Amino acid sequence: MYNRHVSRECKERVVMRLAIFEDDRVENLSPLILTRPVFELVCGQFSLRERLVRRFDVTDWGVFLRPFLSDVYADFHPESHINDSAWLRSAPTLLINGRWLPTLKTLANIQPDQVGIIDNEIAYITLDTNEPPKNWDEDRLEFLKNIASARKTIEVDGKLIHYPWDLIEWNPTQLKDDFRLRRYGRSHSELGPQVSLLGNLDDIHIDPLTSIEPFVVIDASHGPVTVDAGTIIESFTHIEGPCHIGMGTHLHQAVVHGGTTIGSVCRIGGEIEASILHGYANKSHEGFLGHSYVCPWVNLGAMTTNSDLKNNYSAVNVPLNGEMVNSELSKVGCFIGDHSKTAIGTLFNTGTNMGVMSMAIPSGGLLPRDIPSFCRVWKGELQPHPDLDDLISTARIVMQRRQIEMKDSQERLLRELFDLTENVRRNAIEKSQAKRVF
Repeated sequence: MYNRHVSRECKERVVMRLAIFEDDRVENLSPLILTRPVFELVCGQFSLRERLVRRFDVTDWGVFLRPFLSDVYADFHPESHINDSAWLRSAPTLLINGRWLPTLKTLANIQPDQVGIIDNEIAYITLDTNEPPKNWDEDRLEFLKNIASARKTIEVDGKLIHYPWDLIEWNPTQLKDDFRLRRYGRSHSELGPQVSLLGNLDDIHIDPLTSIEPFVVIDASHGPVTVDAGTIIESFTHIEGPCHIGMGTHLHQAVVHGGTTIGSVCRIGGEIEASILHGYANKSHEGFLGHSYVCPWVNLGAMTTNSDLKNNYSAVNVPLNGEMVNSELSKVGCFIGDHSKTAIGTLFNTGTNMGVMSMAIPSGGLLPRDIPSFCRVWKGELQPHPDLDDLISTARIVMQRRQIEMKDSQERLLRELFDLTENVRRNAIEKSQAKRVF
């Protein structure tokens, strides 16, 4: 299963069958994982799945994810085997936990007779032919623990993602690793004398198919900077590393601080610090976004701003699935699910969780920190959105503006999510109303 050869992207790559699985702890990453499996969340330049495909020569791959995501995933990845236990039993396969963010060193040293352990949980294990039981989906974790107990275990490095803010905390490290993974040669294109490049020039990669106007500063003093093809960077933009700007993104006089990933086809203005914009997200105007994760098809209205630091510098609590969780971090911003929107002048409190297809309309003060999926904040009150069909119609229009058609499977997923999130939505609204009464 393991055959080694040299490649341009990494000195040593491995040929293998690969499977990535979700475990029962992915729910703690809501709302980011409501519309995608955990291994498609971005940290650094890539998702875990993209990173593994780049690191290994994958001959065949599969995924084990929550069933309601399977149709959408099949539409976007028809080459994958989805929740297919028979395929998993047909040949030796490297199985990787979808919440694990490995370092390059660990990936290079994976051995088939070992079990990688991190935070007392399985990071990876190789399953032999016919080893998984036919009812593997029913008792997956218990089965893996039994197999692991009979093999040599090693402690591995990297990060096991438990909560949304873990992605933000690990992003600077992952950006540096991913820059090495792609093994760029020096490429600064013909920038002209009025574009300033600071720091080690070998830590700056600018694709030749970019447009960078005069009076732009790109500073790699504290980490690498990558600007992919089709990016447009307007004058008076300042970018600090480590940072990645994805394909087709447009920066409007933006200030982008280190530790930031901006995915493909985003529209970015104002100030951003230590945040991840997954892709196809709009923050075109002034306003601050810090220590936050923004999912696709989100639009942040002009002057939308979030707090990422409390006045007393204490640890930030974040609402997750209706419960407050102590992040144990002093800097935590907001986490915004797909297709959500904010109106002009929206102010997010520290540690805000905003679900899928929600809307925030400010009323002069900070918004509630818990805005569940398919809700709106209207005249200061948290309410269920009155018309799901209208939300889906608007989402379809938004996607068409970027030449993307909503697939039938995506619409079905959104409608199923509306039902799946009903209890969380109802409980949050009841709590909000009780606070208003008293």
